[in-house]
Amino acid sequence: MSKRFKLVRPLLLAAMLSSTFAHAADTTKVEFWTFNVTKFAPYWNDAVQRFNKENPELEAVWVDMNWDQIQPKLVAAIAAGNPPALVNFNTPWTHEFAHKDLLQPLDALIGKNKAEYQAGALQDLTVDGKIYGYPFYNAVSVIAYNKDLLSKSGIKANPKNFEEFVAAARTITAKTGVAAFSPKLATKSGDGGMIPWFQYMGLPIFANGKAAFNSPKHIKAVETFADLYKKGVLPKDSFRLEFEQEIAGYSAGKIAMMTTGPTALGKLADSSKVAYDKTAVMAFPAGEGKMALGAWLMSFVQPKGYKNPEAAAKLGLFLTNSEQQLGFSRATGTTFPSARKAAESDFFAAGSSIDPVAVARATAAKSMGAARTLTLPAALMPDATTMNKEFNDEVQAAIEGRKSAKEALNAAAKKWNERIAAK
Repeated sequence: MSKRFKLVRPLLLAAMLSSTFAHAADTTKVEFWTFNVTKFAPYWNDAVQRFNKENPELEAVWVDMNWDQIQPKLVAAIAAGNPPALVNFNTPWTHEFAHKDLLQPLDALIGKNKAEYQAGALQDLTVDGKIYGYPFYNAVSVIAYNKDLLSKSGIKANPKNFEEFVAAARTITAKTGVAAFSPKLATKSGDGGMIPWFQYMGLPIFANGKAAFNSPKHIKAVETFADLYKKGVLPKDSFRLEFEQEIAGYSAGKIAMMTTGPTALGKLADSSKVAYDKTAVMAFPAGEGKMALGAWLMSFVQPKGYKNPEAAAKLGLFLTNSEQQLGFSRATGTTFPSARKAAESDFFAAGSSIDPVAVARATAAKSMGAARTLTLPAALMPDATTMNKEFNDEVQAAIEGRKSAKEALNAAAKKWNERIAAK
């Protein structure tokens, strides 16, 4: 080896290392957080690789965690001045954090891409006239029912409205002795209770800055549920029946219908093939609020303080474009895109299939234009946890027959208005 090459080789190596370090220094790290989706790691890893290949100046980094970790970790990261670029949030969290001025408004960053999303999804993520999330996946409810029990009940036609659904439920219990459905009154998971039913029925929660859920129509709605509970149409443990318990009750033949989405049917298929094979699906009727029941929109939000909002926006728009959203729906088999073109895919057509998940997917997809996540204005919920508990305790007392509906709703409204006035 010549002296000349011995001298040149270290110089070449130094140049190569220098170029590598310079490239690393020029690459912007774009970290995004999700929660409880490691089951779909191949989808997320592929998304990261594709984004990084298309955007060599950026480096997307995926971090998944438990749902109960994501909020406290984000608050700590924002306080430390080192938040991630994007965080996967549900809609109530988005409203809460936007109200606290912890999120970046996205109108200018989304720009013309607004047309890519369902109008209702953008409305769900709008707080005080500004958009605070890139709409991602959604869900709506269908009616999954035990074919044997409905056959014994003589129920043949799909309900066209909520009144017909209630009438069918009464018939099922009268003819079979089985509770017809669980209205998701349990509130531990955060998305149950009577307020979603009020909103589904088109009944307001607030009016003129005050609680307005004690009108005659609200009272009548609670009285209806109380009568259903008294007559066994609703399970006696309705206020304790969370997602998993409802599936177990349905599997055991103790509940005739589930107002649910394809996610629950997927779990049912895994846990009880016998119950799954007895299951058929029909649409849940739209309520007076002209919205589908059970929507639960997830999005990606941009925390304030991230130093490159344009890079975060590029990743946010990529993760929620039609191709990616359709890919996620294919990966999960149970979620629905909020991107317009993705929702029109043939993937959401049942065809001649009688498989309950496939039929539920096709049935629910037709409702996506009416899907709205039901939230309450953060400005009127100065202590949301306490206020929700106060409301739910009063409603439980009314439905279980320990108070009149009027007395319970008046008491809850009084407590809410006192808190709003004192904020």
